[in-house]
Amino acid sequence: METIKTNEELKEIVKATYTKVASQTKSANAASCCGATGCSTIDAAVMAEDYTDLKGYAPEADLGLGCGLPTEFALLKEGQTVLDLGSGAGNDAFVARSVVGNSGRVIGLDFTEAMIRKARANADKLGYNNVEFRQGDIEEMPITDNTIDVIVSNCVLNLVPDKAKAFQEMFRVMKEGGHFSVSDIVLVGPLPKSLQHQAELYAGCVSGAIQKDEYLQSVQQAGFTEVTIQREKKINLPDDLLSEYLTADEIAALKKVNGGIYSITLFGKKPGPEASQPKVETETKAKTCCGPECCN
Repeated sequence: METIKTNEELKEIVKATYTKVASQTKSANAASCCGATGCSTIDAAVMAEDYTDLKGYAPEADLGLGCGLPTEFALLKEGQTVLDLGSGAGNDAFVARSVVGNSGRVIGLDFTEAMIRKARANADKLGYNNVEFRQGDIEEMPITDNTIDVIVSNCVLNLVPDKAKAFQEMFRVMKEGGHFSVSDIVLVGPLPKSLQHQAELYAGCVSGAIQKDEYLQSVQQAGFTEVTIQREKKINLPDDLLSEYLTADEIAALKKVNGGIYSITLFGKKPGPEASQPKVETETKAKTCCGPECCN
């Protein structure tokens, strides 16, 4: 696997990967990983969460691409305008729409044309006229300043090469007093060099992840306050995936190291007046992924 060198190369890898994913079902995306035969490649569904009990869930929009449930923690209210970054086939956008109601509005932003087409088709089938999907780059969003009440995102910001720019853009488009809830992948401690900067691992949300402290610092430097981790869990990559890049001794050593790869759901607020202060709920779990409890 070639080492990734430029931001433009990263974006093309992401676009190609998720164009392919857009043409598949959730079951097809999950079939190559965490099944009876194990994982031979990293799959976009390795870290997926179960949405089936959430109000507004639309199975046809769920491609199993997330690493959390940000809409569950997003403190959404009726009438709000919500922006879903990396909206895919519309899964989180439709869940958000069930809360903000007919008086609210949901905008989904995605980099991949195939995903936009799929999401728009799903919205049409569901008859939603207050959910729209726009193609665009998170580093330069086609969104007007100070127009968004709440931003959600599910395992997408780790795919953005310039994360600091992404957080700055989130701050720009958000209204004063608005807030975000995003699920993402972060690192605690370094990844082995053999796992860093690999195209396959980048598209699978691993090598694109940065250190948790660096991630939180970038959010705060963008201007957000009350930055809080709402949920956290450790992610364990399957051995057959690791064996493509590491020796058996290196895999054993990696498992003994404190830290590792984590999924976090993070809250942050843009300073300013608001009708009522949201109560930030947190939930910390040590649950690992790529086992039957989270992949089947």
